[in-house]
Amino acid sequence: MVTVVENVPARSGSAPVPALAARATAIGGSPVRDILAVTARPEVINFAGGLPAPELFDAEGIAAAYRDVLAQVPERALQYSTTEGEPALRAALAERTRARGLPTGADDVLVTTGSQQALSLLATALLEPGDTVLVESPCYLAALQAFSFAGARIVAVPGDEHGLDPDALDALTARERPKLLYTVPTFQNPTGRTLPGERRAAVAAVAARRGLWIVEDDPYGELRFEGERVPWIASHDGAADRTVLLGSFSKVMAPGMRLGWLRAPAALRRACAVAKQAADLHTPTVNQLAAARYLADRDLDAHVAGVAAVYRERRDAMLAGIAEALPAGSSWTRPEGGMFLWARLPESYDTTALLPRVVEQDVAYVPGAPFYAAAPDPATLRLCFVTQTPEEIAEGLRRLGTGLRG
Repeated sequence: MVTVVENVPARSGSAPVPALAARATAIGGSPVRDILAVTARPEVINFAGGLPAPELFDAEGIAAAYRDVLAQVPERALQYSTTEGEPALRAALAERTRARGLPTGADDVLVTTGSQQALSLLATALLEPGDTVLVESPCYLAALQAFSFAGARIVAVPGDEHGLDPDALDALTARERPKLLYTVPTFQNPTGRTLPGERRAAVAAVAARRGLWIVEDDPYGELRFEGERVPWIASHDGAADRTVLLGSFSKVMAPGMRLGWLRAPAALRRACAVAKQAADLHTPTVNQLAAARYLADRDLDAHVAGVAAVYRERRDAMLAGIAEALPAGSSWTRPEGGMFLWARLPESYDTTALLPRVVEQDVAYVPGAPFYAAAPDPATLRLCFVTQTPEEIAEGLRRLGTGLRG
C-alpha cells in the first residue's frame, strides 16, 4: 500500500522542496479560461468563449457511434492503441484531406488529443530554447503559450486587415532566422480574417527560399458562410516538404472528444510520434473508433453545413447590432466564416480596464491584449458570435454598449 502526502509544508528545520521549473511560473494561464470562470453565471451573455454551440452537436449520431464500437469491438475500443492513431480514422482523415485538394495518405497523418496537443508536440520536436518563432499579430493565444513553454523567442509578423504581409515575413525571416511560422490563415482566431490565396502562395515561396517550417492551423476552415474556399498553404508549390497542416474535430463534431491531427513530412511526423509517446502514449482508442464510425455512417459535411447556416445567422445578428454597441470611431472585421469577430475601439479605450465594468452588465468579451506577441493594442477585443441565439446577441450587444459607455 502506498500513501501519498500532498501539499504538506516542510517541518521546522527541514529543507524546502525544490522550486518549480522557471517556465511553469513565467508562463501565465489563459485569460480566456480565467474570464470564463468569472462569467459562468447563467445570466451572463458570454461573448468571451471560443465554444461551439452545444445545441448543434449531433449528440444522437455521436452516441450511436460510441454504442456501436463498444458493442461490436469492445476489446479493441477499450485497449491501448498505436501512437500514430487508429488506421480507420487515419484513412478517413486522409480521404477528407484529399477531397479538399491535398494529396494525402493515411501514413501522412498523426492523430492527436486535440489539435492543441499537436502544437505542443511540434514545439517539442522542432524548438530548442532560444529558437525564434514567427506568428501573426494578433495570434491564437494558446499557440503563444505552447511556444513560450518551449523557450522560444516569439516575433510577430506585421499585417493588415487581410492577414500577415508576405514582404514583412520575407524581411523578418532573413533577419531573424526563425525556425517556423505559425499561422491560422482561414477565419483566424482572434480576428476572423482569411489570408488571400495570392498571399498564401507568397508565404509558401518565402518558406522555400529562406528555409522555414510553416505550421498551418485550420480548426475553422469548414465553417464557411460565404465566399469561395481558399486552398491551404500546404497545397502550394514549395510548401510540401516544409508545411505541417493541423486539423480538429472540436469545432465540427464535438470538442469533448479531444480529437485533432497533423499532416507532416515523414521525419517530422516520426519525431512528433516519439514526443507523443512521452506525453500520453496515444489518443483514447474509443474516441478514435467512434469518430471513424461516425464518418462511415453519417454525413459530417451535411452536418457542418447545417451548423454553418446557423452560425451565419448569428454572425449577421452581431454585425447588425455592433455599430450601435461600440463607441463612435470603432472598427471591426466581417468574417466569412468561423466563430470570431475582432473589434478596435478608439485610442482612448482600454478593453482590459473596461472589462469589469462590462461584466457588471452581465455580458463579457475577451480583451485583445493577451493575443499579441509584441506590444499589445489595448483598444482591441474579441467577440465570439456562435454560442448565443440572435436574440441573445442583440441583448448582449445592448448590455455591452451600456457597459462601455459607463
